[in-house]
Amino acid sequence: MDQAPGTNSLFILATHTVANTEENVLATLCGEPLRREREAEFQAYGTASEPIRQRWALLRRRIEAALADLPPGALDTMRQHPRRGPLTGREILIVVARHAAEHLGQAELTRDLMKAATGECG
Repeated sequence: MDQAPGTNSLFILATHTVANTEENVLATLCGEPLRREREAEFQAYGTASEPIRQRWALLRRRIEAALADLPPGALDTMRQHPRRGPLTGREILIVVARHAAEHLGQAELTRDLMKAATGECG
């Protein structure tokens, strides 16, 4: 199925969601240096899910370690979010969860449209 104009592919949604999680948790909350090219995420192209799965598996381990190393009170400490201004650590985690959920919804709709276009049911 050709992509509808103005929509993001499943590959783009996954690439962006992983990068957004990395930036918010590791850089904004945990203070790790990170150089993100947000606009490039929306140009990402691929047909295989394995590279994204591998990136997520590595990132997940890094996030788990970084969160375990956070000092007490870190979730109540204000941080400067690059696009949303000052947020507590707890609010940053909520932003990550909400953003991922929004893109999950987009991905599910995209999948359903692809199935409908090909006549696939369920």
